[in-house]
Amino acid sequence: MPKMKTKSSVKKRFSLTASGKVRANQAGKQHGMIKRTNKQIRNLRGTTVLCDADATIVKKFMPYG
Repeated sequence: MPKMKTKSSVKKRFSLTASGKVRANQAGKQHGMIKRTNKQIRNLRGTTVLCDADATIVKKFMPYG
């Protein structure tokens, strides 16, 4: 049985924590910062942990992650 391939796009966008949760970048900071509040911009920094439903979808593309 050959090795399963990891999706390159998933490999670049997501990472796994030690407990197996999926970490992703915060969405919503590419453009349109003028209409967002300073509090919203501040809270969108860094990364976030995906919910379980989204994490199961992402993990399908990371077979050995």
